[in-house]
Amino acid sequence: MSVSGKNIAVAVLLALLAATILATAFHYDEPVRESVLAMQGKGWKKSETRARYGALSRYGDWPGIMVLGAAGWLAAWALRSRDWKRITLAAMTASTLSGALVNTVRLTTGHTRPYASPEIAQGWYGPYHDGKFTIGDPKYNSFPSGHTATAVGFAGVILFARPLLGVFAMVGALGIAWSRIALGAHHPSDVTAGALVSLVIAWLVWRAAEKYGDRIAAAFAKRFSRKKP
Repeated sequence: MSVSGKNIAVAVLLALLAATILATAFHYDEPVRESVLAMQGKGWKKSETRARYGALSRYGDWPGIMVLGAAGWLAAWALRSRDWKRITLAAMTASTLSGALVNTVRLTTGHTRPYASPEIAQGWYGPYHDGKFTIGDPKYNSFPSGHTATAVGFAGVILFARPLLGVFAMVGALGIAWSRIALGAHHPSDVTAGALVSLVIAWLVWRAAEKYGDRIAAAFAKRFSRKKP
């Protein structure tokens, strides 16, 4: 089998694996929703547990991740580490692209949030339902998870670039994903889809950074250099 043939075979197997994982997640959406509601119970909104999940969800969103990435890039610059400057920039790029793509899709699916019931029956309502647009209505904008996409997109680059450290980064990203489920903001399928999409984007961004990073850095250096030609 040729190299291209092997690559196609691997891509097909990975696609089948991803489809299986997503189908399994959909299967557990309702049982998990019921378990989360049972876990929350009376006084949930004022509990310390909810406050912790809320903080993790809030600081694990795109702005917080960008602050983390910028801090990492500054540390790499101070240490004169070209590799880590490339990794942090690639991670920030993958996080941004993942979030932008997933959030665009999320606004149109009309998938209800777990917390929307019993006011709204759980389901898929699309971008327009019952005489009004669901775009921009949080109760209908659940699938996929934007928080998960931005977090896993960032951690994914680190995982592909430095697998050992990437495992720890991914644990943090999955913690953010779980906080979204525990808060009743997302179903397992929402966070699974967001994670799968962002892993693909992270891999593509990191491959591009490896291949074209030096060329892009040289172009920027030349563009902003104060030296006259």
